[in-house]
Amino acid sequence: MTVTPDNPILHLKDYGQSVWMDNLSRDILQSGELQKLIESRDVHGITSNPAIFQKAIAGNAVYDQDIEAGIRAGKSVEEIYEALVFEDIRRACDILKPIYEETEGLDGYVSLEVRPSLARDTESTLEEARRYFKELNRPNLMIKIPGTPEGTPAIEQAISEGINVNVTLLFSVQAYREAAWAYVKGLEKRAERGEDVSKIAAVASFFLSRIDTKIDDRVDQLLVGEDNLSEKAKLQEVKGEVAIANAKVAYQEYKKIIASDRWQALAQKGAKVQRLLWASTSTKNPEYSDVMYVDRLIGPDTVNTLPPDTIEACADHCDVDSRIEDDVDQAYQLIESLPELGIDLDQTMDELLEEGIDKFVQPFDKLMDSLVTKVKQLSPA
Repeated sequence: MTVTPDNPILHLKDYGQSVWMDNLSRDILQSGELQKLIESRDVHGITSNPAIFQKAIAGNAVYDQDIEAGIRAGKSVEEIYEALVFEDIRRACDILKPIYEETEGLDGYVSLEVRPSLARDTESTLEEARRYFKELNRPNLMIKIPGTPEGTPAIEQAISEGINVNVTLLFSVQAYREAAWAYVKGLEKRAERGEDVSKIAAVASFFLSRIDTKIDDRVDQLLVGEDNLSEKAKLQEVKGEVAIANAKVAYQEYKKIIASDRWQALAQKGAKVQRLLWASTSTKNPEYSDVMYVDRLIGPDTVNTLPPDTIEACADHCDVDSRIEDDVDQAYQLIESLPELGIDLDQTMDELLEEGIDKFVQPFDKLMDSLVTKVKQLSPA
């Protein structure tokens, strides 16, 4: 029997945090790499998005055979896309099914996103979520629905129908709060109908590094026109700190929700908490620690979804300890100080949401374009 060498990432679970990987391709399924990561890096879930699939499918010959089969079957390019993606998702679900069973439905999930162009369309989002969940037919599938104002009612309804949901593109604490209560309301609808609430799972994906990148850019702009040394120092202290402070405030909101009478009534019926999931966790600024979004946000009832490079960095040198509730007062103070420094956090979060949608729409469109090209190449003359 092969013994896995001890490393820091294996100890995140000791503090109540699960590791999911932000990456999926047919290569890692066929090569056995995913299974190795489960064993050596404690990967307990997978998230995907259009950008990941664009990178995985475009220019990768491993998909050619299935594309040719789709051509012979007379499928449209969109139907071929779905066939490729659904196959990868099903296989990943099957590989992670033992974890789903061992953890009694806490982990072992694979997340698939509805088309990003539907982010502002409640009904179409819900229709696609239903179709995906039915066609893939895996209990450990999560459907990713964006935490937009239009996505929130779709989240509530999907949960009420027994669909596991990964709420994506959350930036503001207010948007997280709305997503969290949508989960509660969806479960309450099931409970009112006398339906089981214990088999439903959800996570709320709170994005991190994109916040710091945008705030840091704003700080740099403000520093250019600032001569007051004291004000300059205050601005410098904000850099690289807002995303983590924002996440810590969100975690306090999570604690308030699970302490509420409404949640406690559901918990007594066996409902699982909607865990906060830290997303966008690769550090963009080389001056910052490459594991800063891991080390500083470890704590109970959380998930950290990491790209492969950050997984390896964490396995090498994470400093594992529960820190999600360290310096909470300072986190609130930092967030409250931003308007005085000339930083409008609400506006920043609105911009990040729009940019986030676009960052998924663009690769989806590129993927479809590359599939059109590949279908032409592989079609018989």
